[in-house]
Amino acid sequence: MGFNESVSILIIMLVILGVGVIGLGLSPQVPVLTVIGLLMAWLAFRKVSWKEITAGITEGISTAIVPIFIFLLIGSLIAVWIKAGIIPSLMVLGFHLISAQFFVPSVFLVCSLVGLAIGSGFTTVSTVGLAPFGMGTTLGINPALTAGAIISGAVFGDKMSPLSDSTNLASAVAGSDLFAHIKNMMWTTIPAFLVSLILFAVLGFTNKGASVNSIAKTSAVLTSNFSVSWWAALPIILMFVCAWRKLPAIPTLFLNILVSIVMIFVETPGFAIKKLATLIESGFVAHTGNKAVDALLSRGGIASMMGTVSLIIMTLALGGILMHEGIIENAMKPLIDRLKQPGRLITTTIFAGIGVNLFVGEQYLSVILPGNAFRSAFKRIGLSPLALSRVLEDGGSVINYLIPWGVAGSFVASTLGVPVLHFLPFTFFSLLSPVFSILSGFTGVGLKWQDSKAPEADNNSSSILNTSAE
Repeated sequence: MGFNESVSILIIMLVILGVGVIGLGLSPQVPVLTVIGLLMAWLAFRKVSWKEITAGITEGISTAIVPIFIFLLIGSLIAVWIKAGIIPSLMVLGFHLISAQFFVPSVFLVCSLVGLAIGSGFTTVSTVGLAPFGMGTTLGINPALTAGAIISGAVFGDKMSPLSDSTNLASAVAGSDLFAHIKNMMWTTIPAFLVSLILFAVLGFTNKGASVNSIAKTSAVLTSNFSVSWWAALPIILMFVCAWRKLPAIPTLFLNILVSIVMIFVETPGFAIKKLATLIESGFVAHTGNKAVDALLSRGGIASMMGTVSLIIMTLALGGILMHEGIIENAMKPLIDRLKQPGRLITTTIFAGIGVNLFVGEQYLSVILPGNAFRSAFKRIGLSPLALSRVLEDGGSVINYLIPWGVAGSFVASTLGVPVLHFLPFTFFSLLSPVFSILSGFTGVGLKWQDSKAPEADNNSSSILNTSAE
C-alpha cells in the first residue's frame, strides 16, 4: 500500500470520526465501529485475507489486556471508596482547607503532587480527583474548568514521575536514561506548568459562583449520610506506600479495595455480602435526599467502566489493523526522509504523536510508533535520545486525554462525567506541552545534542549534517 493510498485512508477516517463525534455529537463507539467496518471492506476489496485482518485486530487488542483489567479494578475502587466514606471525607476536609477564591489552582497543585507521588494519571483522576470535582460543583465552578485542573495536574504528575509507565516507556523507546529524561523534560514541562497555574488562578479567581451556604449545606449532608472520619486517610496512605515500594498497579488496587471493604464492614457491621457484590458490580447509588450530592456520588462499579472498555477494544482493534497493514508507517516514511532541521523534525514528531492519538486512540502507541519511526532521523542530524524522549511525551502521552475516542480521554470523561470536548479547552497543561516543545526545537533552548553542543548554523541543513558527522 503506497503513500497516497495510506494518507487518503487516514484522512477519510479522521473526517468520519470528527463529523460523528464533534459534528453530530455521537458517542465515539459508533463512528469508530463505522471506520473499522469501512476499513475492513476496503482491505477485502484489496484482496487482503480475513486471516491478516484478524491478526491485526488480535495484535492491537492484546496490548490492552492489562489496562482493561486495571480499569475494572478502578471502577470497583471508586464504588467502595464512596461507600467507605473516603471520598466524602476528602470533600469535607477540602471544604475546610481550600479557599473558594483559589480553589481551581489549588486543585491543580494537589493533583500534580499526588500524580507525581503515585505515577498514575488514571488513578489520580479516579480517586483523589473525584473529591475536588464534587467540591467544585458545590462551589458553583464550571465542571469543565475543575475537570481541566484535575486532569492537567494528574498528567503533569504522571509525566514527571519515575514511577509512571508512560515516562519509562518514552525513555526506553528513545534509548535515554530515565532520570536524565525526567530532568530534560523540565525545559518544556515547567513553563507549561507555570502558565497553566497562572491561567487556572485567573479563571478560578474570576469565578463568582462560590457560596458559603452551599458549602455548609453539602458538608452537613455528607457528614450525616457517610462515615466521615480521620481513618478515611488509610487507603490513601496505603496508595502512597505502595508507590514508594514500587508495587505494580494491579496489586496496589487490590490491596486498596480490600482495605476499603474492611472499613465498610467495620462502619456497617450488618452489611451483607450480596450488597457488597452489587456495590462492586453496579457501583454506589447515593440516597441522601440532596439531588446534587446524589448525582456526584452515584458512580463507580465494574459496569460503569464497560463503555470505556468497549471503546478501548474497538480503537485498539482499529489501530492493530492500521499497524499490521503498514498504513501508518507508509504515511510517515516519506516525511521522515526529508526532515533535516531540528525545528521541523521536532514539529513533525509532535504532530505524528498527535496523529497516532487521533487515528489509534492509544496512549502507549502514540509513544512507540513515532519513537520507532523518527529515532534514526534524530540520530542523523545529531540530536540526543533525550531530545526524542521528551518530544514523545510532549506530543504523545499527554495528548491522549484530549481525544474523545482515546483510551485516556474516554476514561476520564466517564469517571468525572464531563465530555472530553467540554474539558479540552481547560486542560491547559496538555495543550501547552507540545507548544513549548516545538518552541524548543526552533529556538534551541533546552535542546539536547549528541555532543551536548548545538550546531552554530541551526537553519542550514548541510551544516547540521556536517556537524553531526564530525
